[in-house]
Amino acid sequence: MRPYFGLKGGWLTFWVSVACSTDMTLFGYDQGVFGGVIVTPDFLDTLGLNGKTGLIGTVTALYDIGCFFGAITAVAIGEKLGRRNSILVGTTIMTIGAIIQIASYSVAQMIVGRIVAGIGNGINTSTAPVWQAETSKAAWRGKLVVIEMILNIAGFSLSNWVTYGFSFTKGPVSWRFPLAFQLIFMIILFSTVPWLPESPRWLIAHDRGEEGAQIIADLEATTTDDAWVITECKEIHYAVEYERENHVGWWDLLRGKNTAGGGTCAIRRLILGMGTQAMQQLSGINVTSYYLPTVLIESVGLSNTLARLLAACNSVSYLLFSLIGIPNVERWGRRKLMMWAAAGQAFCYLIITICIRYNEKPGYGGTVNLPGLDVTDKQKKVATASIAFFFLYYVFFGIGWQGVPWLYPTEINSLHLRTKGAALGTATNWIFNFMVVEITPIGIENLQWRFYIIWVIFNASFVPIVYFFYPETADRSLEDLDRLFRNNHDIFVFKDKAAISSKRPQEFVANEQEAVRRNSSVAAGVLRRGSRAIYAKEGMDDDESPVEYREKV
Repeated sequence: MRPYFGLKGGWLTFWVSVACSTDMTLFGYDQGVFGGVIVTPDFLDTLGLNGKTGLIGTVTALYDIGCFFGAITAVAIGEKLGRRNSILVGTTIMTIGAIIQIASYSVAQMIVGRIVAGIGNGINTSTAPVWQAETSKAAWRGKLVVIEMILNIAGFSLSNWVTYGFSFTKGPVSWRFPLAFQLIFMIILFSTVPWLPESPRWLIAHDRGEEGAQIIADLEATTTDDAWVITECKEIHYAVEYERENHVGWWDLLRGKNTAGGGTCAIRRLILGMGTQAMQQLSGINVTSYYLPTVLIESVGLSNTLARLLAACNSVSYLLFSLIGIPNVERWGRRKLMMWAAAGQAFCYLIITICIRYNEKPGYGGTVNLPGLDVTDKQKKVATASIAFFFLYYVFFGIGWQGVPWLYPTEINSLHLRTKGAALGTATNWIFNFMVVEITPIGIENLQWRFYIIWVIFNASFVPIVYFFYPETADRSLEDLDRLFRNNHDIFVFKDKAAISSKRPQEFVANEQEAVRRNSSVAAGVLRRGSRAIYAKEGMDDDESPVEYREKV
């Protein structure tokens, strides 16, 4: 049988995207389902959680601790296993965790299930965006990873509607079925991932250049002697050699050491990738993702049924407006999306804070007594106004901060550290996620309206942070970004047009066109023998490394 059932080109990329998107849909479903489960009477009765706000927060948040350790596990095993095998291991662990949760009759059992499922999800969410990025064209990469994250929202929306629908049932099925529904996504992953191609960049980095070249050719629906394929393989080989010669060990990284002259700016790139994930969580998204029904019940004063319904409707709005990000993640660039969205999110949380402040203010309205409008009515109307800004917040977040933080670490890190960088970014996301989920019920209960000021300040601070420190990655090949960091060691990027332009700098385009022209005469057999053979064909001396030759020419 032909590899990948004979699929090539766009169809092969499509099926890799199906697998990665299913993984992210599962992530979104898992993220949203527990918010509906924890307000289900039978769940609270069965596990003895009635009135135990702190314990409910802990059971909910320990899933994120599992995800954190899963992401750290991906740092250790991801580069050894490869992208496909890492996802299969993560999905197997998630399946075990899901079954434990479905069968839970005690808090301890539920906690174990949450942590185990989290470990599997942490491995998967560290790996799927990297696999997608490394098997995609530069022009498609941003769109495909953003589509993944939109399907993450679709999973989140689906979980809201499933828990809302089953809230009208009685008994264990009202919460056990919503938890069991996630097994469908795991079956899809087991059915698709094993027959899809491994990342060509991972293969070349592990001295399996012939396999990597063949997969690049299959993804482009061409042959291995195509000039563009040869150029791409040369760039990857060069990046691998450069990383090996400028490699910095983990111990040196932790001590702040780097190679002479800054090398590949490994620490800076890791911090930039981790920073996007930290900012995503500090934007306050999981104040509402996990707890929107709770927020609407406790802070706004809605009934359980209406709060669930509005949470479900909000998830649909969130999904629809996130579609705006697909065509614009490349057109507007990562920087503009993050800055404008952060400004919009800060504005929304500011209005939410004001509305909830007046809702909670004793005697709001003073002595005014208009016909048909008493003080209670006025407070209720102010609280209801805040709902519109919860909806609007999701619009801004869906466009700018849902997909980009997951995409950015897979782009900004070098090949050698891409798996580790994405995993550390994911670990950062989950540890901050845990913090937010753990403090939210307590914060709402004790700080009341003041709790929302925190998220106003965080969102407002993200605008200058992105402007000053974050280079643009849109419309660049992954090797373009390696070149940028080799030549630019200034942490302030806002003055460098090549670093912040949303369009690919002309110098990168010219370099690629010249390389394709030179490589149009390179034989496929030379390509298979590796980077030394490729550069020897062009005149590299026997005692030179590919890196020394490239820097010379």
